Amino acid sequence: MNINKQTGITAQWQTLVSEAESVNGVALDTHVESYLVHTLVRYTARPDMAARIMALDYLEAMQNGGAQRQDQLRDVGDQCLLFAGLFPLLARRRHVKVSYFVDIGRSAYQDIAETEHDWSDVYAELATEFVTLMDTLHAIRKMGGNHELDAMGAYELWSDCQSENARQKLAEFTHDEHEKLHAIIIPQNKVH
Repeated sequence: MNINKQTGITAQWQTLVSEAESVNGVALDTHVESYLVHTLVRYTARPDMAARIMALDYLEAMQNGGAQRQDQLRDVGDQCLLFAGLFPLLARRRHVKVSYFVDIGRSAYQDIAETEHDWSDVYAELATEFVTLMDTLHAIRKMGGNHELDAMGAYELWSDCQSENARQKLAEFTHDEHEKLHAIIIPQNKVH
């Protein structure tokens, strides 16, 4: 891929991430935002990623050492973030909750933070802010018209991960159901 095309893709992802932050009312740390953008660029053309089993990749990485371990853990964390944020329905197809990807991704980043000295602060923040990053990716899906969590998915993400996006979606479901009930009950009460 030539440098101009790479720069264009990076700028597009940067714009989407910035817009998603604005939609969510959050401001990611500059290093974390940059990491997210570069992760999105890195995986833009990686359809093979969907065939991975994260728990096995994580265990394999833990048995290695040095730079190989760091690289494998980074890949696991990145892929879990993308699955949880951009492809949450993949979890359902695999008969796992999205929190499966959240838990493994957080652990992978935290393991790197505990052993990587140059970037330990960034990886620690990635582990801490994993759900916020996932919510940012959910906002990108929603801006593209792909996002809508169903009530059960929203409840699981809220209860398992304390996702702010999922909480807001639950509030929408609750409000919509209240409005539907209100529309049914009020006309019946007005009948004399």
